[in-house]
Amino acid sequence: MAKKAETWLNKALDYQFNDAGLLEQALTHRSARGESNERLEFLGDAVLDFVISEVIFLAFPAAPEGDLSRLRASLVKDTSLAALAADIGLGEHLILGSGERKTGGHRRESILADALEAIFGAVYLDAGFDAAAKVIEKTFGDRLEVFPSIESLRDPKTRLQEWLQARQMDLPDYELTEVTGKAHRQTFEVSCSVSGVSSPTRGVSTTRRNAEQESAQEMLFKLTEDSDS
Repeated sequence: MAKKAETWLNKALDYQFNDAGLLEQALTHRSARGESNERLEFLGDAVLDFVISEVIFLAFPAAPEGDLSRLRASLVKDTSLAALAADIGLGEHLILGSGERKTGGHRRESILADALEAIFGAVYLDAGFDAAAKVIEKTFGDRLEVFPSIESLRDPKTRLQEWLQARQMDLPDYELTEVTGKAHRQTFEVSCSVSGVSSPTRGVSTTRRNAEQESAQEMLFKLTEDSDS
């Protein structure tokens, strides 16, 4: 298993461990015997955050802190890391307990993301920061060259607030108008009102926060359509 994993990593990320035991630990989920990858994942998470922070800091010299944080979060969130891990075939080399293997743990996003971060932490311990940064950049590939637009990363409430502030208009008012369903399966309806707009917009979701975001999105559509016409 160890030799196969070493060959895979060398081919996928162009890295050869000096201490193969670190790679084995990085691939070991807590459900399996042996030392798990949780401590390495903790370390790798910090190394990853620093490397990605530096990349986007240099790529967006005029971006404010909030936009940099959104960009970093979009790159290092579990879904993004799991997709990267799947791309390089990491799941095939995970060391899982029998229960996790039977339930498809090698495809689970959280397990893949944690294992990838653990590999970054293992490389850092094995060969230092520069080696870890090189492996991280190799893993991300052109994702560190073609970024999502900053505008697309802002949630609807933030974008609505910025749209209104740019035009010196009053901030929106959100009101919880209805809650239906039983306590553990409630549906929330929220209205969004803006001064000068004749009728509020509405958002419905299983959480109040998402309902507010939906109502803000509808208000943005309404305001931008009116301004374009």
